[in-house]
Amino acid sequence: MSVSVKATASRSRTLKSIIGGTAIVAVGALILSGCAATGGATSTTGPRTPLTLEIGTILPQSGTLAFLGPPEEAGVKLAVKEINDAKVGITINATYRDSGDTTTDTATVSVTDLLSKKVSAIIGAASSAVSKTVIDQITGAGVIQFSPANTSIAFTNYADHGLYWRTAPSDVLQGEVLGNLIAKDGIQNLGILELNDSYGTGLTKKITETFTAAGGKVVATEPFKTGETVFNTQLDALIAAKPDAIALVTFDEAKVVVPALKAKGYTGPLYFVDGNVADYSKVFDPGTLKGDKGTVPGLDTAKLGDFTKRLLTVDPKLTDFSYAAESYDAVVLIALAALAANSTDGKAIAGKLQEVSGGSGKGKKATDFPSAAKIILDGGVVDYDGNSGPITFDENGDPTEATIGIYQFGEDNKTTRIN
Repeated sequence: MSVSVKATASRSRTLKSIIGGTAIVAVGALILSGCAATGGATSTTGPRTPLTLEIGTILPQSGTLAFLGPPEEAGVKLAVKEINDAKVGITINATYRDSGDTTTDTATVSVTDLLSKKVSAIIGAASSAVSKTVIDQITGAGVIQFSPANTSIAFTNYADHGLYWRTAPSDVLQGEVLGNLIAKDGIQNLGILELNDSYGTGLTKKITETFTAAGGKVVATEPFKTGETVFNTQLDALIAAKPDAIALVTFDEAKVVVPALKAKGYTGPLYFVDGNVADYSKVFDPGTLKGDKGTVPGLDTAKLGDFTKRLLTVDPKLTDFSYAAESYDAVVLIALAALAANSTDGKAIAGKLQEVSGGSGKGKKATDFPSAAKIILDGGVVDYDGNSGPITFDENGDPTEATIGIYQFGEDNKTTRIN
């Protein structure tokens, strides 16, 4: 089941209730005061000099989101390979670096290194909080920051010089889908364990607003900071509030939180978010999460057979494909924008990103890089629809169409997408 919803372009965005196995949402501009640059509708024609584009990544090889690193890097690697194999006048060289998490300065060190290599764009970070630590450093240098996984609402209006973009939708959407899911499941009293950063607080706010609007009551919200490893105080407070269910707005901390809750006698349902929907088959005893649910932005990559097979050619060990499609599309969009601008300058590329995503409304549809590149090289305007969906950027660098998948854990503590 899927529901398509359009919102009006205004200074605030209100979406109708969204629920179902997959929620597909088409939205207007989040807030009109954003600062993403938009390119004109005309593509560059005439003689071309082959372009060599340097990009870097700051994706999580360590830290609380390390499980997302392999699929995201695989998406980047596959895109780079396929763009280079297309031989259409642009070659990409990629340098891969770690983002870590907010308990370290790994991201800052990585960004400093990448900027010294004169990259035009940096893919990452996965964590919204990590991105906030380096966004000024990256965009202040005239370099594009393009995240495949940032969902914090804070980025929509950020003063990024038109250089911050993302293929993941804002948590306005995920929060509404999850809040409505919890209400639809008959939960009346909800407790929330909240990661106290821009991602966690923003997502918790939207879950709370939506769940409350649907008639439920949030009886307790307990925050924690990245790096905490003991959660007794928060969990005791949540259990004392006697919730019917608990939503875990966390990252990798779920591995500690779930058994701690069980040890304290909590037996109710748990709800997960994109930061912790993962394969726990080797972490928890069978049946620990049976029936529990969670949400993840993006199409069902597992059903994109050809794409997942291609991903496995660059990383045969992949078992989780979260945000791989968003990472792949980020690189393709950057390459197409470089072709449209006939430049490897970060600001020039950013000026064409909305156009090549279909945001100008004047492009010809294409669903793969070679055919999209041909449209540009023939003097046309392309509207690229990728493996992560239609994308279609607004003037803030946010995708205006998004899919939020709902997943359920089985006896083996692995998830199945509910369709």
